[in-house]
Amino acid sequence: MEVTIVSGAWKGHLGRGLAPRELQFVISVAQGLTAKEIAREFGIAPGTVVKRLACAMFKLGVHRQGAMVAEAMRRQIITPLCLLLAGLIALHTSTGSEMVPRDRRPTERRFAEMRLVRRAEVPELTG
Repeated sequence: MEVTIVSGAWKGHLGRGLAPRELQFVISVAQGLTAKEIAREFGIAPGTVVKRLACAMFKLGVHRQGAMVAEAMRRQIITPLCLLLAGLIALHTSTGSEMVPRDRRPTERRFAEMRLVRRAEVPELTG
């Protein structure tokens, strides 16, 4: 029997190389939380979170938190619950008969505004 941890839009699988707390913290990082936010959520010190994340990164053989999340997903330790929904949405929008046009400003206008602001900021030299 496989034990899973569900948090937000992520599901983590125990027994695939990470301790339960490490798995919880990796899922929290995948949700975009910082070490301080994770510590506040779990009622522990931020240093404890940093140490657990370092242990998880070591076990996964990576040096950065983004790589940690990617490697955990690659090994199917964590999986997003919304993956199926995102796939269906992508499939639906790519096969739609009508493409929705994007409403964007022309780039020339944006650059012209930046030039005007820069010119106004430059102090004039009197000599």
